[in-house]
Amino acid sequence: MSATATGLELYSRTADDAAAAVINRYSTSFALACRLLGPRPRPHVRNIYALVRVADEIVDGPAHDAGLSPAQERATLDALESEVRDAIASGFSANLVVHAFARTARECGIGDDLIAPFFASMRTDLDTAAHDDASHDAYVYGSAEVVGLMCLQVFLNAGMSAPARPAADLVDGARRLGAAFQDVNFLRDLDDDAERLGRDYLDGAAGDERRAEVLDRIDADLAAAATTVPFLPPDCRRAVTAAHDLFAELSRRLRAAPAGAPRVRVPDGVKATLAVRAFLGRPPKGAHV
Repeated sequence: MSATATGLELYSRTADDAAAAVINRYSTSFALACRLLGPRPRPHVRNIYALVRVADEIVDGPAHDAGLSPAQERATLDALESEVRDAIASGFSANLVVHAFARTARECGIGDDLIAPFFASMRTDLDTAAHDDASHDAYVYGSAEVVGLMCLQVFLNAGMSAPARPAADLVDGARRLGAAFQDVNFLRDLDDDAERLGRDYLDGAAGDERRAEVLDRIDADLAAAATTVPFLPPDCRRAVTAAHDLFAELSRRLRAAPAGAPRVRVPDGVKATLAVRAFLGRPPKGAHV
């Protein structure tokens, strides 16, 4: 941070630092991928994921652990959404994570068409315990695909004079990558979601046949997304490749894991190898360029 930064500039940089701290605490894998982003998009992607994490924590346990009732959790989530909209309109929030996100949204063209579905999916976690295919797809769109679309807005528009609309193939790639990430995490957290939260996102994926169907969908989404990564701006490709390949490795390990196995993880050494591969500019696994 510049020693001469003052006023709103100092506050905004502090907000960016707060968002980065949230991500560094919650996800070492994501923090590693973010370090592969160029300095232009990096703080903005952190700002998006920090807000997503805060919203997620309202509905996934910490708010309940603090003693909030379901009605209070809903009110807290509603208040956060309102604060986000107000901050985007005004350019300021007393909540550092919201301020950071609003700065990103204003610069990169993240609008209510992406923000509203995200909060709608978060609300779903307060009153829906089991999903069928239709409700799963709606939930994943709001909770994950729109996050990919927010990041795409950053990749294309950070530092630009005016936001541009992304091409249709990049939109499809961002959505499918987000969906794959979410479904991988659903499979990894199947037991915890059922036992701790009482939720079933995948309509009985504990069974072998249904589990295989979900993994086939994940792999198809990853393959489709891989073909679009080489068309992202150069300062974004390495990070997206690293994230893609990490989840492809998780999918592979999920297929090999026996029923009842502990939560699937990728060892740190393998993560490092994937990061180096991405850093060297290799295309994501499955891309044909």
